[in-house]
Amino acid sequence: CAPQHVVLYPLVSKSLRNIAAGKDPLEGQRHCCSIAQLHEHYSLGYPDLDELQKNPQPLIFDIEVLKVEAPGSYQQDPWAMTDEEKLQAVPLIHKEGNELYRQGKVQEAAAKYYDAIACLKNLQMKEQPGSPDWIELDQKITPLLLNYCQCKLQSEEYYEVLDHCSSILNKYEDNVKAYFKRGKAHAAVWNVAEAQADFAKVLALDPSLRSVVSKELRSLEARLREKDAEDKIRFKGIFSQ
Repeated sequence: CAPQHVVLYPLVSKSLRNIAAGKDPLEGQRHCCSIAQLHEHYSLGYPDLDELQKNPQPLIFDIEVLKVEAPGSYQQDPWAMTDEEKLQAVPLIHKEGNELYRQGKVQEAAAKYYDAIACLKNLQMKEQPGSPDWIELDQKITPLLLNYCQCKLQSEEYYEVLDHCSSILNKYEDNVKAYFKRGKAHAAVWNVAEAQADFAKVLALDPSLRSVVSKELRSLEARLREKDAEDKIRFKGIFSQ
C-alpha cells in the first residue's frame, strides 16, 4: 500500500497492540480527528510506530484467514461495527453480561460489560463533551460501568473500582451505587476514613439502605479488631526478642 493510503496505520496499530495487551484500544486518544491526533502526539509509545509516523513508508500486509463464518453466526467486535450496530448491540451485550454474572461467571460478565462500554465510548468520542448527545451516551455508560465495578469487586481488583467509581462521582455526585461500591473498595484496602465517609454519604442519599450499610460497617469494624489483635501478637514477638 502506498504511504498516502496508510497514513493512519500507526494509530490503528497502537489500538490493536493495546487490545492484545488487554488495554483500552482508545487509550490516550483525544476528542479530535485522527489527522490532528497524528500531529498532537509526540510519541505513540512504540519506537517503530513513532518512526513510521514521522517517515511514512509503503507497507505490505500479510493477511491470514483463521476461520470463515456465515453472516449472523457470530458477534462482531465493537471496532468492526457501524454506529447503528453499536447502539443496537449494547442492550444485548448488557443482557448477556447480566446472565453471565447470575451464573457466577464474573470474569466473562466483566468482559461483556467492557465491550458494551467500548461501543458507547466510541460513539461518545464523536460528540462534543457536555452536549446533549454526549450526556445521553454517558448516562448509558454509567450503569454498565457500575456493573463492571461489581465484577471487579468480586475479583478483588479494588483499585480499579476506586478509579471508576471516583470518575462517576466526579460527574454524578448523587450516585448512591458508586458511593457504596467505592466504600466497599476503600474498606477492602484499609482506607478506613474514606470507607466510612462513603458509607455515610450512602445513608445521607438513601436512608433506606441503613441495614445494608450497617452490615458493611460492622464487617469493617470486625476486620479492624482482628487486624489489631494480629498486630499486637506480631509486635509482641518483635519486642520480646
